[in-house]
Amino acid sequence: MTNPSDNPSLPDNAAAPDSFIDKWLARWPEWSVAQVFIPPLQRGMWLAWAALQQELTDAAWGGGDARPGEAKLGWWQEELEGWSRGVRRHPLGQVLQGLPGDWLSLARMLPALRDGREQPTDAAHAWRQVETVAQAFARVDVMLQNGSAGLSQAPAAGFVAPVSLQLLHARLLAAGEMAVPLQELSRAGQGDATRTWAQHLAQRSAQNAPGVAGSLRDVAPDAQAGLPRFRRVMAALAQHRLRQGDAARPLPAWRALLVAWRAARN
Repeated sequence: MTNPSDNPSLPDNAAAPDSFIDKWLARWPEWSVAQVFIPPLQRGMWLAWAALQQELTDAAWGGGDARPGEAKLGWWQEELEGWSRGVRRHPLGQVLQGLPGDWLSLARMLPALRDGREQPTDAAHAWRQVETVAQAFARVDVMLQNGSAGLSQAPAAGFVAPVSLQLLHARLLAAGEMAVPLQELSRAGQGDATRTWAQHLAQRSAQNAPGVAGSLRDVAPDAQAGLPRFRRVMAALAQHRLRQGDAARPLPAWRALLVAWRAARN
């Protein structure tokens, strides 16, 4: 296995899990109010899982040069394969490795995440680019919530749609205008293409997302019964950030509390 100390672009195995969780919290200050809707004993697990997803998507889509991210994703593929065998190096593995996530399937999905760096041609292409990744993330969601019983359960369409939205939000955060489909850039002209695309994503997620089975609308209220509350809450927060046209700007505390409450109660 690759030694991270030989390459500064690879994860720092000497760091504590909290350091990676703190990176996620810095990006999502809304959690300070939204966390009240997540059972306290589950918070550490979901925060570690969210931090891992952020590490993977930042590696895939961040930076102007794809090569450091490709190296990091290659390292993560080895690491997640190790988790499936009971071996871990990364600090987040202290929290996650012993839990019943399908880490091997997640490892095998990483090439699809890497290939999703290509700028999409249109909106439907953008949603399709993240569908395989969303299915893998949703599968881990199911297993973390249901334990080993979730291993044989394929994620329902209503589970995948919120993950797809969060992935497209994460891509916009990491890549900016490079995440905007070429067709949308052409339509925007001299306007703010990232703002227009963010609002388009929010609108489409409330309807039927092109190229993706299911949508946030489809998940509420009955189908949400099995969707982890953490995923419902964070997808709703991402959707409302996109609606305001700025993927990076946190919601005011009062609005975050209202959004989280509405997402959690279903």
